[in-house]
Amino acid sequence: MKHSIESSSLAEVIDRILDKGIIVDLWVRVSLVGIDLLAVEARIVIASVETWLCYADAVGLLAKEKPKKIA
Repeated sequence: MKHSIESSSLAEVIDRILDKGIIVDLWVRVSLVGIDLLAVEARIVIASVETWLCYADAVGLLAKEKPKKIA
């Protein structure tokens, strides 16, 4: 019996995730009668270092150092 849907191996899936990257941005706030009881803010990035550096450079997350002057 042949399957019409191609199956991907786990290695192919991980390779694609690391190549393209996944970003999960989560923000949760629980309050009662206007008082914040719990606030959670999280950003989860799953990517290769190369992919993350390209993303970070594009959005300005990398600090650019000014050249130091020698006196």
